[in-house]
Amino acid sequence: MFYCYILFSASLNKCYIGHTGDSLQERLRKNNTNHKGFTGAKGDWKIVYYESVNRMLDAITLIKTYGGFPGLG
Repeated sequence: MFYCYILFSASLNKCYIGHTGDSLQERLRKNNTNHKGFTGAKGDWKIVYYESVNRMLDAITLIKTYGGFPGLG
């Protein structure tokens, strides 16, 4: 199972779109840790939307679809 997910940070007032083969809770934990990536700057990310799919390619396709919406991507 793979997931396409949208995170929101209230402190940044920004969304982040990603995909994972991990559990959503594990991926959220990783996004909220201090690291060099975009989500590493703040630890207040929350999952606001997700979809589960069977293939990683489908999750990547969803990211490309949602990335075209204003305020996302």
